[in-house]
Amino acid sequence: MNRALFLDRDGVINQEVNYAHRPDQIVFVEGIFDLCHAAQNLGYFLIVVTNQAGIGRGYYTEAQFHHLTQWIDYQFKDRGILLHETYFCPDHPDHGLGPYKKESFDRKPHPGMILKGIEKYGLSPESSLMIGDRETDMQAARAACIGTKLLLCPEKPQQTDADCWITGLHQGMEYL
Repeated sequence: MNRALFLDRDGVINQEVNYAHRPDQIVFVEGIFDLCHAAQNLGYFLIVVTNQAGIGRGYYTEAQFHHLTQWIDYQFKDRGILLHETYFCPDHPDHGLGPYKKESFDRKPHPGMILKGIEKYGLSPESSLMIGDRETDMQAARAACIGTKLLLCPEKPQQTDADCWITGLHQGMEYL
């Protein structure tokens, strides 16, 4: 059965910038391309799962998000890496505007985005991994029965549902 490396975007693929929605705001996290290349070489599907409440809050549009996603996809493709899918959730139950103000099964800590990837690509959740930088990423991975959950922390470990924490993505490669 197929397996995937699920990745949060902001804080894992690119450095955290509040509500990033333009290419000039993106600085890639050190080691992300090496990690993804190693995972791809081992046969993992690469799937991004990202909450994007900035859309729901009216800070940027879905079109701007898709433009940035295409640009990020190209940066990976230019390095020989295929991001198979990017799932996103624009909704926020408290701060969303209009149709975006709602609870969504896709919004982490719920597992909806991960489950969509599992279904679409016929993935084994137990053989898959999730790398996130927030506890909500770990909660979503746990709810989707992801086998390995890695929490990226720049300083020290936190109370978490993660199987382990890592301080840099280059260290995470040994877990693949």
